[in-house]
Amino acid sequence: MKQQSTFITILLLLISVFCWGSVFPVSKVVLEHMSQNSLVVWRFSIAAFCLVLYLLLKAERWPKLTLQQYGWLIGISLIGVGGFNLLLFTGVKHTTATNGALVMALSPLVTLLMVSAMSRKWISRAQAFSLMIGLAGVLLVITKGSWQALLQFEFNQGDITIITAMLLWSAYTTASQKMSHWLPVLPFTLISMLSGDAFILAANSLQGDIHPITELFNLSLNELLAMLYIGVFGTVVGYLFFLNGVQKLGSASAALFFNLIPVFAALTAVMMGQEVTAIQLTGMAIVMLGLMLPQLLKMIRQRSVPQGCGANG
Repeated sequence: MKQQSTFITILLLLISVFCWGSVFPVSKVVLEHMSQNSLVVWRFSIAAFCLVLYLLLKAERWPKLTLQQYGWLIGISLIGVGGFNLLLFTGVKHTTATNGALVMALSPLVTLLMVSAMSRKWISRAQAFSLMIGLAGVLLVITKGSWQALLQFEFNQGDITIITAMLLWSAYTTASQKMSHWLPVLPFTLISMLSGDAFILAANSLQGDIHPITELFNLSLNELLAMLYIGVFGTVVGYLFFLNGVQKLGSASAALFFNLIPVFAALTAVMMGQEVTAIQLTGMAIVMLGLMLPQLLKMIRQRSVPQGCGANG
């Protein structure tokens, strides 16, 4: 029974990271006929509606928060959710889905770097080396293998935008860790989504030329289904299944599955007829090597220790 439960947990984690990875190529379809602002509005609206239904069905009580706690939560959500998604889909609109997924794959390592800086603790040499390898893989992809582009800083504007989005998400993740002691995850996510929705709606009102409802009705059936997929599977299902994995296997083990997001993004892009180049595949392999390096080194150390040492020591 325990093996079966673990198998189901791993299967749900694989579905989760597939949903997240597939969002990049699927969003390319929607962004051909909808602005990134409207895409974010509908993504959060669909996801928030699903989460409200989920909370009502589970009959969970809403936590009591102070005005200061609400202010802190809404403040970081405006930047880390609203700002992040706006920059993310703006970047995806001007670069490839594979590039976007590769850049976002660095988020766990960058978050680790931010947490270490806040706690004033040095990261390990393996983690530092892992970050350097990952950055090298991303640089290879966004410069298309041209060192001249790196020296002259000739990067695709979409790639730079997604790098900025990744930094915002890492900062949001770092800040949100402090809230886990006084706010359950599901209400935290719902408030974050509603705050992100409010941020984008405010930005739309200032620009004046964004019309989410009109743009939604102008989408074809396939594009509407893609939008629904992003809101339901790419947001709610992906998040809930990943949360289940964290609860069953622990955050460290569940986080390893995050490494597969660029792989699933590339596979989905190929299935949808989008191009994936040899340089992107090479960069993906380098990034995955960097992400998995700390775990690989840990396994090597454990195997190198004689089995009898623990019992005799």
